[in-house]
This record gives sequence, C-alpha cells and structure tokens, in this order.
Amino acid sequence: MLRKLGFLATLILISNVAISQEAAEDVIKTDNINTSTVDSTSTSTTTVKSPPPSAIAPSINSANSDLCTVGVSGAVQTQILGISAGKTVRDMNCEKLKNAKTLYDMGMKVAAVSVMCQDPRVFDAMMDAGTPCPYEGMIGDAAKAAWLADSERQPVEPERNIIRDLNDEQKSTLLGGGVVGSLLLLLLL
Repeated sequence: MLRKLGFLATLILISNVAISQEAAEDVIKTDNINTSTVDSTSTSTTTVKSPPPSAIAPSINSANSDLCTVGVSGAVQTQILGISAGKTVRDMNCEKLKNAKTLYDMGMKVAAVSVMCQDPRVFDAMMDAGTPCPYEGMIGDAAKAAWLADSERQPVEPERNIIRDLNDEQKSTLLGGGVVGSLLLLLLL
C-alpha cells in the first residue's frame, strides 16, 4: 500500500506540474489584433516675395590723377525695369592747365602764358595787372598795343546756348536720357 500511495503521490505531482504549465502558458499568451485606417488630405500654398533685380550704377575709375576726365554714372530701378549707364566727360580746363604746365616745364614760359591767356578771365586779369598776354611773339608794352589795336582776337566769354554748344555725342546722350526718362515716366503711370 505504501507503494500505491507513493505511486499516487508521484502521479498527482506530475499532473500538478503539467496543469500549472498550461495555466502559465494561458496567462502569458495574448492575442491582440489592431486595425487602423488614417485618411489625410493636405493643401499648402507658398508665396515667395522678393525684391526686383537692382540696377547698379557702373563704377568708373578716376583714381589716376593724370587724367582730365570725370566719371559720371547713374541707375534707375522700378518694379519692372532697371537701367544703368555711365561715361567719362573731358574736363577742358584741366587739359588747358596740364598743357600750360607741360610747356612751362619744357622752358616755353611765353607759350605757357599764351595757353592760359585763351581764358577771358586770365586775359582780363593780365591786362589789369599791367602784364598783357603775349601777342604773336611780342611781350610787354608792344603786346599791349597790339591787343588794343586788334580787339577782334581778344578772348571773350561766349554767349551760352546750351543746345547749340553741345557736340554730337552730348546731343545723342541727351536724347537717350530723354527717351529713358520718358519710358520710366510711362512705367510709373
């Protein structure tokens, strides 16, 4: 009987272990099914606001002091159109001064004074100072008498007529500027 009892205890113990394993598997094991559907509609608009291109006036090098030119440039920009231009303009007074200095440096003092005397202001100042400008190689009182006898050759301040005094290049520049200005005026309307 003891044997039967031992066998029965062993059988109970084995069945308890098997039942507890099945119970443990049922506790840990889970079945989960998720179904998800997402519908999304997105509309976007991007607006980029940027300034118009810039009209930049050209730079004109005037660093060389030996040139008798002046650089002139300008630019105009509207929302639609941009224009820039530049050019150099001869300075005639500067050229006259350089010529007189060059002649003086070469020892041609009378010729240098003659170049300067082409300006009516210098001519009048020389006459007022009692040292008249040279006249066909004559200097001093002889030159003064010759200048008084030949007043037609004395330099005089010319009457200024702005349009008549312009050369062809200046007239074309003025015409081009008028056309550009008119176009810009029409664009602003």
